[in-house]
Amino acid sequence: MFDRTYYATHPDMMAGASNEELRDRYLIQNLFRKGACVLNYTHAERFVIGGVLVESDPVQLPRQQAPATSKNKPFLERRELGIVNVGSTEGAVTVDGERFVLANKECLYVTKGAEEIEFSGPGARFYLASCPAHQAFATRKLALSDGNTLDRGSHAAANERTIHQLVIPGVCDSAQLVMGVTVLKEGNVWNTMPPHVHDRRTEIYFYFELADPEGDRVIHFMGEREPARHIIMANEEAVISPPWSIHMGVGTKAYAFIWAMAGENQDYTDMDTLGAG
Repeated sequence: MFDRTYYATHPDMMAGASNEELRDRYLIQNLFRKGACVLNYTHAERFVIGGVLVESDPVQLPRQQAPATSKNKPFLERRELGIVNVGSTEGAVTVDGERFVLANKECLYVTKGAEEIEFSGPGARFYLASCPAHQAFATRKLALSDGNTLDRGSHAAANERTIHQLVIPGVCDSAQLVMGVTVLKEGNVWNTMPPHVHDRRTEIYFYFELADPEGDRVIHFMGEREPARHIIMANEEAVISPPWSIHMGVGTKAYAFIWAMAGENQDYTDMDTLGAG
């Protein structure tokens, strides 16, 4: 059922780790395969990160396979799910018979307890982030205009960007998932400035819409405040940022990224910032 399993790590494990070891522990690649739903499991807040690339026929979100007592039960039996269309092609997600059409960067929050989820629309690309849930809420489609919009940074600092808070208290109720999309303005390359940590939540970044998907890259910084490490990322890759890790990145050109958090609270402002920016 899961393409890979990632284990929770201690910050001491960063010391002496090679670049390849860092990539193996935190980088999630190969999320999109034609006609498939690819899922990765991490013990960090028990997130599941996935991707769906519809080829021609609809693609189903798989049911549980393990343990034996849960076999064939709905994937969202005890989970909630955030879905974002990250492609240029319009696609649809059908949840227990109700069809939601998503354009580029539109989001669908799917509540705990939903049983059948189907993805359709030839060429449509969907990014998935799921975490455990203790309560059911309403399944809801969210366009960027439905969220809280925050303009941050400046062109002079090369970090001018628009933050779209979508699955967040006051906009879309959820058990613990907090999720949104940040889009950098043309000519800007730094994100999440100033860098920050939040000890009560894990955050996962998914970078997409790099100007040149083949040649452009994002350098994602992580680790404790000192010394920091980095992972060089390509288009449509995700990275796990544990609660003890800083968050920031810089690209060769402007890009967009999806941030998803889960943990003890849903307070977006509960973070310790490093420096000004």
